[in-house]
Amino acid sequence: MIDWNAIDTVLLDMDGTLLDLRFDNWFWQQHVPEQYAKAHGLPADQAERKLHDWIGRHQGTLNWYCLDFWTSELGLNIVELKRAAADRIAIRPGAEAFLDALAASSRRVVMVTNAHRDALQVKLERTGIERYFDALVSSHDYGHAKEHQPFWRNLREAHPFDPARTLLVDDSLPVLHSGRRFGLGHLVSIRRPDSSLPERDDTRPFQAIDDFLRVLP
Repeated sequence: MIDWNAIDTVLLDMDGTLLDLRFDNWFWQQHVPEQYAKAHGLPADQAERKLHDWIGRHQGTLNWYCLDFWTSELGLNIVELKRAAADRIAIRPGAEAFLDALAASSRRVVMVTNAHRDALQVKLERTGIERYFDALVSSHDYGHAKEHQPFWRNLREAHPFDPARTLLVDDSLPVLHSGRRFGLGHLVSIRRPDSSLPERDDTRPFQAIDDFLRVLP
């Protein structure tokens, strides 16, 4: 599936790619609405509807990923809520072996995540995966989410790479489409970002990984 001889740089997403998206889905779809309902004296279903509509309006924008924004909007300390629930954060099966094999190769390995720096720190405290990377990049560093072209232009300026010889692994199809528009030569998705949900039916036009151990460099 992956032509490693044609790849010099590997760009890896974090949530839903290296880490199980089950935590984030639980956190935003269940835990935050529950905490918001308690804080504002609302029925649980009303809080859930309100947050669903609220979050949906910002989907794909930098605000959607910004913990400072949601802390201000919701009146909740989102970072501390994440840290208090950090025991639920989990690395996807095979991901560490994949990272270890990449670290042992001559390729440059960069994390590219839409996660806010504070959320990234919580995940790193829990998993320790930062040791596998040459650089850790949050889209908040550049003021643009990965879904948008300025992110990739800023990334290439800060961490030079040849797009044609670069692999991006990301569970987000909009991000992969954005990477393709920028000219990234190798694009791979994830079949099952959330271990509590079934495999996705369609990741076209991108190939998808179901087991990192099958694609070791």
